[in-house]
Amino acid sequence: MRKLRRLGTLLREGLLDLFTDDEEDDREPFFDPVHLGAVCIVCLTVVGALYWLLWTLLVYEGGLFIKLRAALAVLLTERSLRDFGYEGTPYAQGAFEGWLGNLTALALSVLVLWALLHLYRTAARGGARASRKADA
Repeated sequence: MRKLRRLGTLLREGLLDLFTDDEEDDREPFFDPVHLGAVCIVCLTVVGALYWLLWTLLVYEGGLFIKLRAALAVLLTERSLRDFGYEGTPYAQGAFEGWLGNLTALALSVLVLWALLHLYRTAARGGARASRKADA
C-alpha cells in the first residue's frame, strides 16, 4: 500500500512539474489572459465589420455593380429609368433599390483603405527613420 501511495505522489508531483514552472525566466513573454481575450474580441469585431461592409457593398439589394451598370445604360444609351423598374417613388426604385446603403459602404470602404494606406506609409517612413538613427 505504501508503494502505491508513493507511486501516486510521484506521479502527481511529476504532472505538477510538467505544467508548472518554479523559476521565472525574464526572457519569456508574459501572456495576460485579459489581453488575449480583448484581442479575440477585437479580431471578431473587425471581421464582422469587414463582412458587413463587403456584404453591403457587393450583395445588398443586388450590389453596387448592378446599379452602376443600370446607371451607365441610362446615361450612355437610349434606355430610361423606367426600363430598370424605377417608378419615381421611394418604394419602387427597381434596380436602384438600396443605392444609399451601397454608396455608404463604398464610402466607408474607401475611408478604410485610405486609413490603412496612410498607416502603412507612416510606419514605413518611421521604420526608415529608425534605421537611419541606428546607423548614425
